[in-house]
Amino acid sequence: MKDFIQNNSGKLLFLLVALFLIFLGYNLYLAPVEGFENKFIYLLKTYGYIILFAWSILEGEMGLIMAGLLSHSGHMNLYMAIFVAGLGGFAGDQIYFYTGRFNKSYVHKKFKGQRRKFALAHILLQKYGWPIIFAQRYMYGMRTIIPISIGLTRYSAKTFAFINLISAWCWAAITIVPVWYFGEEILIVLKWAKEHWYYALPFAMVFGGSIVYYFHVMTKKKEK
Repeated sequence: MKDFIQNNSGKLLFLLVALFLIFLGYNLYLAPVEGFENKFIYLLKTYGYIILFAWSILEGEMGLIMAGLLSHSGHMNLYMAIFVAGLGGFAGDQIYFYTGRFNKSYVHKKFKGQRRKFALAHILLQKYGWPIIFAQRYMYGMRTIIPISIGLTRYSAKTFAFINLISAWCWAAITIVPVWYFGEEILIVLKWAKEHWYYALPFAMVFGGSIVYYFHVMTKKKEK
């Protein structure tokens, strides 16, 4: 059983994500309100902590922002939201860490085109030590690589878990608390953006074009 989990960790993670999305879709369809937006809000209010935990496993700041807004409106408890989001972020990095620790062949095969990032992650770990576990959550393009690369080393699993947990709770608090505090101002901006969506269209096109260009450049680099 242990060998099966180790050899299929990537597929199991994909299966869990797929089941979660099916769960959300099913409950979104059955929500007893009209309109997609109202259904989504209903879903967040009803299963808020479950969604927040799962979203935090993938380390999505959008989930934390929604938690901050729901805490501001009174539909979530601020401290519980930080606690749950931190646990989700912790669980996500633990999955990545143990993927590297117990499934090295899968990592080398799956991330073959990202050897430079793994090399950089090892250099950062050797140079800065445990603080890199805190910093990696804010390093775009390295948030998955660093926990996996640490798992590939002989770094203590207990030490990583302890630092990772504190780091995850700090990450959750740093994101959720400002949104909760400035919730009213954020809601006003969101309402204005909803009513004047056409102003945001040029920015969305530029942002989307930048993402397409980025992945195009990355694909070219991998081919080389």
